Amino acid sequence: MDFAHQANSEQTVLWNGRGGRAWVDQQALLDQLFKPLEDRLVEEVRAAQGQRVLDVGCGTGSITLAVARLLGARGHCTGADISQPMISLAKTRARQEASPAGFIRADVQTHAFEPDSFDTVISRIGVMFFDNPVVAFANLRRAGTDTAQLRCIAWRSPAENPFMTTAERAAAPLLPHIPPRRPDAPGQFAFADRDRVLTILQKSGWAGIDIQPVDFECAMPEKELLGYVTRLGPVGLVLEDADEGTRRHVIETVRAAFDPYVRGIEIRFTAACWMIGAS
Repeated sequence: MDFAHQANSEQTVLWNGRGGRAWVDQQALLDQLFKPLEDRLVEEVRAAQGQRVLDVGCGTGSITLAVARLLGARGHCTGADISQPMISLAKTRARQEASPAGFIRADVQTHAFEPDSFDTVISRIGVMFFDNPVVAFANLRRAGTDTAQLRCIAWRSPAENPFMTTAERAAAPLLPHIPPRRPDAPGQFAFADRDRVLTILQKSGWAGIDIQPVDFECAMPEKELLGYVTRLGPVGLVLEDADEGTRRHVIETVRAAFDPYVRGIEIRFTAACWMIGAS
């Protein structure tokens, strides 16, 4: 596809640069952290009895591969993502396990999918980053069959996900250049407003819309926390350019802010999400 029109897209730059490389480097940890979300989507595919599945914002491929294992010879799962680093890793993982899963680097807002290509469209926290979500979901609707099922998981509000903003809140006095979160702009919490999500799906041609709150209990080894904080999210992006003294101060301050989430040798928190369904 032609990526020229995306040259100035913040999301394209992020996920093909620092953001994408960070997710590649932290792939094993992130797969473990969000395994409860993966399990839920695999069950959604099983219940929908889909045979041709599209995984939107597939990242490094964990869910695409899991669905491919579920489908076996009776179906096929394709993962799509705008990030070249993540798609490259996903393809490598597929080769390593001899998986039939397919992966494409694509902006699903504009990618020319064949009509009626998929009977199930899924996404794990990957649909909040569109520049134009109505255009994106309309394109996905055209790619689906008449009876296609949409099953997506997206974050609810920052207030309901304090773990996800702990680092930036703690680091803000020390890192004044942390980019602010803009409501409704492409990003982690762009789908926080249920009514906005409902409107997007209605305008893009989806029906049978059902948006329900769902909480997932997530965990990571405590020893992995600093790698998570210093590579991912707004703090991770800014910290790469900080001097060593500032970096040490930020790490100490941020680590202390996560103490409420420590449970022995683990970090535990609740991921407050929407389970989004449509047809």
